Amino acid sequence: MDKVFDEVNKPQYYAETKIEVIDYIEDKQLGFCLGNVVKYVSRAGRKHSVGMDNKEKEIQDLEKAKWYLERRIKELKENLC
Repeated sequence: MDKVFDEVNKPQYYAETKIEVIDYIEDKQLGFCLGNVVKYVSRAGRKHSVGMDNKEKEIQDLEKAKWYLERRIKELKENLC
């Protein structure tokens, strides 16, 4: 049976694997920043954008993941002092 995708509720770039990204993020209680890291890494190279080729979009998603990871590291360092 083919999977049914919906751009709002079940986009293909998140739902083409056995485990949906949102379910993993919620199960691990990753919070906003780390949840976004997982989200952007998971969709890198899978979500297409008008005006960008696949490599450009993959790089953009990985840069977004890096930004959220760096923000989380900053949050942790600031709370340690």
